[in-house]
Amino acid sequence: MRIYKILPRSEWTAAEAAGRFEGSAVDHQDGYIHFSTAAQAGETARRHFAGQAGLLVLEVEGDDLGAALRWEPSRGGDLFPHLYGTLPVEDVHAVHEAPLGPDGVPRMPV
Repeated sequence: MRIYKILPRSEWTAAEAAGRFEGSAVDHQDGYIHFSTAAQAGETARRHFAGQAGLLVLEVEGDDLGAALRWEPSRGGDLFPHLYGTLPVEDVHAVHEAPLGPDGVPRMPV
């Protein structure tokens, strides 16, 4: 199953240089890298990224992440994918732009 990570372009640029993404500030605070499914990504964008320009969406095959990926309850009891570890750059299948829509919410490619 494909999963998605919303992040600022600057964080992805740094990850590419390092060969791995170690997480955003909220990921470090919570102890895992937050992802969303295609069905969850739009609401994640609305709740946590409204008004933020310059965002990207990483597309990752969750099955490639092995046991480090855990599905845990979050918003409303929905199961969200959480990665306990770093994300190797080579595990990112696609990187999409997430331009702001007229409502100020980043538009998801999914």
